[in-house]
Amino acid sequence: MNYEQSITINCQPIEVYQTYEKVSEWPLWDSDTEAATINGSFIQGATGKIKPKGSPESKMKLTEVTPNRSFTVECALPFCKMHFTHVLNKVDDGTKVINQVRFTGFLAPLFSRLIGKEIKKSIPNSLKGLKEYIEVDF
Repeated sequence: MNYEQSITINCQPIEVYQTYEKVSEWPLWDSDTEAATINGSFIQGATGKIKPKGSPESKMKLTEVTPNRSFTVECALPFCKMHFTHVLNKVDDGTKVINQVRFTGFLAPLFSRLIGKEIKKSIPNSLKGLKEYIEVDF
């Protein structure tokens, strides 16, 4: 199952991307994230950890990174993977940020039902927090 939400932020894509690169600061604007870390630079193949509120800490990996355009974070579950894709598109009034979540693997249908609804609810809050954080800073 796939989930997608978007928001337009009044800034350039590079400014959004620079905010995403500061992984340890994600909890400052994403109220559903307690902690996040990355080992090294924000590049494809980098690993780290994320601690969502109310859930256990999970390992994460950047499986795709296109600077100032997009990146995908992958988190593993038993026989399933969650893919969080973030796309930045330049539009007339700023940057359209699109967040997509998809589940893959043998137990994808199960995890989609078990945690998909909560994730779907959290995406708009995350995007709103990102917008407010960036528009105040820039």
